[in-house]
Parts: sequence; structure tokens; C-alpha cells
Amino acid sequence: MKWQEIAVKTDKQAVDAVADIFLECGAGGVVIEDPDTINERIAEGSWDAFEFPDELLERDFVLVKAYFPCDFKLEDRNLQLNEKLNALNREYLPDSIRGLAFAEVREEDWANSWKAYYKPVKAGERVVIKPSWEDYNPQPGELVIELDPGMAFGTGTHPTTVMCIRFLEQIVKGGETVFDIGTGSGILSIAAAGLGAGKVTAVDIDEVAVKAARANVARNLVDDVVKVVAGNLLDNVEGKADIVVANIVADVIIAVCRDVFRAVKTGGNFIASGIIESREKEVLERIAGEGFKIEQVARDGEWVSLLASREG
Repeated sequence: MKWQEIAVKTDKQAVDAVADIFLECGAGGVVIEDPDTINERIAEGSWDAFEFPDELLERDFVLVKAYFPCDFKLEDRNLQLNEKLNALNREYLPDSIRGLAFAEVREEDWANSWKAYYKPVKAGERVVIKPSWEDYNPQPGELVIELDPGMAFGTGTHPTTVMCIRFLEQIVKGGETVFDIGTGSGILSIAAAGLGAGKVTAVDIDEVAVKAARANVARNLVDDVVKVVAGNLLDNVEGKADIVVANIVADVIIAVCRDVFRAVKTGGNFIASGIIESREKEVLERIAGEGFKIEQVARDGEWVSLLASREG
């Protein structure tokens, strides 16, 4: 299958907004090449400088790449994308978009080209995300999750995912039933299982994500705990959960929170993430309005995640 790569050259302040626009437009994946982040990892001794070209390390911009299937919807998606990027550049973050480039790539090229920028990352107090092709020597008490996202969104290193993992570390005590809606590569389901959850249902509407999640679940030997199903949010989920995790976008969280309230047991928790800072108030009000109690709000850059509970 062929994919269209769209590369946006942007300022650091607009990176999260551009990535969010890509995902809203149905991107098959997002890659962020941020020289500051790479140089920080090199300074920490986490990554090897020789793995990265000087041209990348010396950039004064961030490159955000997205991938869309070359199908009959491509033209309409490109129009929608251009409108959103133009609005961002004109109204919200003026002159933040420095350039836009298009290229056609084969699936195997896309699936391998970003691997140079994906290294082991400690995502929480215990959880470490390790790419399947990288070596890592775990420290005592660490939970190492081996991941290969393939074409699915979700490498475990994005702030929205990290904040979810940290909430899971707090609330998973053992034996919980967890629904992970919009699972992507399956990272949060695998983390929940590794932390001790008794039953996890991972759901995604994207067939590519379902395939990647199933492979990652098997790779981490948690397929006796995690079941990956194709579906839209809670449509194909049965019963009630102790924990519902939704690392998606603000509009979808707002739309689904009433159904989530019904799906969470009394005393259970709702973890919502993928919320742009400008939508925080709106999402918090809606979730509270459905009957949840907001327990914690976490922030990282432009991103917001929250932990809520159902008391009755």
C-alpha cells in the first residue's frame, strides 16, 4: 500500500497543535523530529549522537510528519488539512508554520524510517517503553514493555501516553477490569496488564491499530489478560470496568463521557487524555457534569490529562 507523507516545518510551540490536526484528519501515524528533544537525550547519555545526522541536530525548527493512505479520500483530507493548518497559522499561532512538503512512500519505508528516533524511555516510576529492536538492561522493579507500533499511532513516548501510564501506576492495585478505548498500538492495555490488572479490553476502530496492538500484546506475553477488539469506543465492550482509559482527543472525550460513566463501576476511575490545553475547561466541565469527581489533573506542555472517579 502507498501512503502520502506530509511534512510540516514548524515552531516548537505549535508542534502539539499540528500533531493534533493531523490526527483529527485521520493520519495513519505521526512522527515528530524535534532536535531539542534529541539533543537532550544525547546529553543525558540515553541516545548515541552518531545515530543522528548533523543536519537534524542543528535545525532551528521541528519537523512534524503525518501519513495518510493514498485512497479515494485523500483529496478531501488534504483540503481539510490545509484549512486547519492555515487557520492555525493565521488565527491561533501566527506564522508558526514555516513550510509544507508532500511525498509518496511505500508502507514498508514508512514503517522503518522513524525507528532511528525511537529509543527506550522511562514513562513512569516503573514502566519503561522499549522498542522491540533495541537492547535494554532493566533496573530492579522496572516493568519493561516491548513495543513495535508498526503503522499504528502510539510509541508510548508522547506526553499524553506518559501521563496515562503514571495514572495507571497509581490506581492499578491488582485484579481490575480495564477498558482501553482508542488503544492504538496497545501500550496502555499492556501497561495495565503488566501492573496487575486482571482483565483488559483494548478497542480501536482502525484495523491497522488492532493488528499492531494484537502483535504487541502477544510480544509482551499478556494475551491471557488483554483482549483486542475492533470497534468504535465502547460499542463492542461488554460489562463494566474498574478503569476506563481514553487517550484520544477532546471532542471524542466530550462525546463519549456519558457512556463512560455508565461503563465504570461505582468507585471506579476514568483516565482521559489527549486534551489540548485550550479545551481543558470544556472537558473538565463536561466530565464533572456527567457525575464524575475530578481527582487529579496533569499537564505537560500543551497537553492535559485527568483522573476522575465515579462515586455513585
